[in-house]
This record gives sequence, structure tokens and C-alpha cells, in this order.
Amino acid sequence: MEAPPDNDVLWARSLTFRHPDGSPGVAGISLGVREGEILAVGGPRGSGKTTLLRCLSGQVRVRDGEVWFNSSPVHTMGPIARERLRRDRFGWIDPAPALVPELNVWENAALPLMLRGTTRRRAKVAAMEWLERLDIGDKSRKRPHALVHAERQRVAIARALATGPTVLFADEPTAPLHRADRGHVLRTLTTAARSHGITVVLATHDPETAALADRTVSLLDGRRVKTVHLPDAEEKEGRAACSLSA
Repeated sequence: MEAPPDNDVLWARSLTFRHPDGSPGVAGISLGVREGEILAVGGPRGSGKTTLLRCLSGQVRVRDGEVWFNSSPVHTMGPIARERLRRDRFGWIDPAPALVPELNVWENAALPLMLRGTTRRRAKVAAMEWLERLDIGDKSRKRPHALVHAERQRVAIARALATGPTVLFADEPTAPLHRADRGHVLRTLTTAARSHGITVVLATHDPETAALADRTVSLLDGRRVKTVHLPDAEEKEGRAACSLSA
């Protein structure tokens, strides 16, 4: 096996993954993500963006190809090692916020830190810092059921950032937000990443969101392509023009 370049915190080569039902997820993707880089993974819905992030983050074990985090081969790790990697080094944001209903807002944001063994007091301080940045600090003692959907998503984003991850995987993180909220949250996310040296892999089908990244790679039907022209809203979904990467 060939180790990745020194300046790539994430590196994949000939990455291929098929879903349990046999349908293709990603096919032969190779890419590198530099330390501190914000990389957007663009493409229409169903193009393989989420699957690629799940492979890179070790949520699923790839059978063909390689995935490296620094000098560690993620593709050969067992379940326990991959779980430890995700807990200690990675952050994840889903399109839908998965909060613990029995915990209040700051406890939800602090939960990953407390699971690492951080004291409740220190975990609360770190969580509150990000809740305040995301304009949700005034709801810190409320439970998730008392929040609107957009507020719950802000809590989920604060939870991912509070751990100080080396790499943050963000899968359509602002999809449930209104346009004005989306811009504010994305600016907070990208500014925080750059100021704290966090590498971000951001999946999005929105060109405006992708424009905030340092670089964009595009997917279509599970393959990396040079360009993807998304259809107008009134056009039928799935109509896209592309040119394959060399």
C-alpha cells in the first residue's frame, strides 16, 4: 500500500462501494483533501455524495480501494477502531438533526465531549461557546421538542463543532434552514473551520453553498466528473449534463 501525500489529511484511491442491495454507491473515486481545506462534494441528489462521506469517515467499510486518514488506513480498520476514530477525530452533521429528547440543548451539544470523559463543566463551556456563535445560546435549557426544526439543526451543528474535530463531515448541513438562516450558519461554519484549522468535507447540491468552499469535486451516478450542470427547478429531476474526468 502507498501512504497518502503528507499534506493530505484524507486520501482515497479507486474507492468503490456497493450498497447491501447491490446498487452502486461510488465507483472508482480517487481524491485528496488537504489539511485545513474546505472541500465541497457537489452533484444532484442521488449522485453518491452521502455514500462518499460515509466511506471517508469510516461509517462503512469499503471493500475495494483505499481510504487513509493521515497515515492510518481506514479501509483496513475493524469496527472498534473506526468507531474510536469517528469519536475522537471526526465530526458529523446530518441533514436531519438527531438530538436526544431527554437532554436539554446544551447537554445535547456537550454530549460527545462528556462521552470522551470531559468533565460536565468543561463540556458545557465548550458547548455554550458554539451555541452562542450559532445564535441558539438563549435556548440552552430547553429540550428539543420546544425548538423549531431550524433551531434543532443549529444545536446539531454546535455539537459537531464543540468537540474540535480534525475533520468535519457535513452532509447537506443547512438543507432544513431558510435562506437567510442558511447563509449565517454557513458563514459561521466556514469561519470556524478556518480559524480552528478544521478540515471540512461538505456535501451539497446547492451551487451557492459549494461556492463557500476552497475547492469542489463533482459527482454523478457515483463517479467523479469534471462538471455537473444542475437543472432548473422546473425541469425534471435527474436531467444533468456532464463530462467525465480523465
